Amino acid sequence: MSTEYRPGIVVRPYERLEKEQIEHLHRASLSILEDPGIWCYNRRAADLFGTAGAHVQEETEHGQPVWRVSFPAGMVEETVAKAPSEFVLGARNPENRLHLDADTPRIYFGSGSETNVWLETHMETFVSREDPEKTMTVPRFSELRGSSALLCRAAKLCDRLEHLDFFIRPVNIQDKGIDETNHDVNKFFASLNNITKHVQAGLTRLESLDDVIKMAEIITGGADELRKNPVLSFITCVFKSPLQLVADTADKVFSIVEAGLPLVISSSPQGGSSAPIQEAGMVAQINAEILAGISLVQLIRPGAPVLYGSVPVRARMDDLHDLYGCPEFNQYNIDCAQMARHYRIPCYSTSGVGDAKVPGAQAMFEKLFTDLYMAMSGAQYIHYAFGLLDRTNTFCPVQAVIDNELIGKVKHCLRTPKVGAEETRDAVEMVKKVMGTSHRLFARHARKAIHAGDVSDPFAFGAKDLQDRVVEHAVAALEKIEAEPANHLPADIQEKIFAEIPGLLPSLKQAG
Repeated sequence: MSTEYRPGIVVRPYERLEKEQIEHLHRASLSILEDPGIWCYNRRAADLFGTAGAHVQEETEHGQPVWRVSFPAGMVEETVAKAPSEFVLGARNPENRLHLDADTPRIYFGSGSETNVWLETHMETFVSREDPEKTMTVPRFSELRGSSALLCRAAKLCDRLEHLDFFIRPVNIQDKGIDETNHDVNKFFASLNNITKHVQAGLTRLESLDDVIKMAEIITGGADELRKNPVLSFITCVFKSPLQLVADTADKVFSIVEAGLPLVISSSPQGGSSAPIQEAGMVAQINAEILAGISLVQLIRPGAPVLYGSVPVRARMDDLHDLYGCPEFNQYNIDCAQMARHYRIPCYSTSGVGDAKVPGAQAMFEKLFTDLYMAMSGAQYIHYAFGLLDRTNTFCPVQAVIDNELIGKVKHCLRTPKVGAEETRDAVEMVKKVMGTSHRLFARHARKAIHAGDVSDPFAFGAKDLQDRVVEHAVAALEKIEAEPANHLPADIQEKIFAEIPGLLPSLKQAG
């Protein structure tokens, strides 16, 4: 197996919390897990917790059994400590594998959500009434219903975006012929057949897991090869906040862990509704939920690769919708990245989400506001960062192209400084040489830095006239990218998958 990985960007983490504050939050989370504990709706999970030393009491809620689980602090700490601090997420192209290490704040950005709306962008030219010689080109938008063809387009696009490191399906497939029984195999195949980077998704239906895994084994060359190079992983939102462990998602956790594949234990409470809006209360609660989920994973199989999945959001207090473009969003998420680092577990986090409904200044502000801070936080695996608009309700490929440019600038901004004895010595000699010339300009000495990639390019979508042309230039860039061929699976691999995996749409088979 290759030891090559995507480089990501290593940062010196920005930390909001002092060590004493981290300890306060840790103790608060353990206190919550002890009293009131969690409401567990999965008998198998409740039994496993009880066997490990938790106090489990069966109750009835709406005529159905529910188990109140109270965790001793020592049990949680001992169990969570078994989670690995380091593991690899694979990819079809080995150079696109991701090396996740809780002790190294190496940042990777990826896509996310499963929107029902695809926002298409077209440019339209208008002529001035007063002066027919004056024209203005403006973007016009149309909404499309998510489909497998659009998911293929998204995966192909994301394969070409150099600053996108992993792929989480950004659009829901709602084709005629798609139902609960074949939703999973089609979304995973559409993704894996169009991108050579790591693919991650939730599992709609537990019964589909075997077919999804079999598909991945065909792609990688067998069961052992898949475990060595896990080209896919899974998101499991096992907690419904506050503190309720969901029955069917817990079943999925058992099966995924037993299959030996990586997963995210993701929790997404909303401050002001399903969690306290205050920073301390939000972080203590989400941390408690994640610790309980990771404990479940490690009790199933000690050492199973798991991501600390923190997705806290804040409610608008006028309508209780999610509010992403606010300072609290960053505060919650930066704190969670620190908590994950405290437990030495790689962190799955969020950035690049806002409230804007179309590409433009508001979208860029809200996205940069979170992209930069979350990269600075040291969270290793940052999703939602490409193409999302209207919170997580819409995916726009033009916005994804713009986001790729923004994230490239964030990565460059946070690169490791090249300052040492050799560099400073060269700088002094350069100044001496330039000051000995008549022009006293450093332009010719910049070439070396440019060729080494040390100097950033201007913003790719800027304009030289008096019009804002960001969207127009991004549309042109998207058209150029989409004209390139896709990196499909070889034809024989596709044939084998279609022969052995039921329920795949024939339209998804592509020329290899």
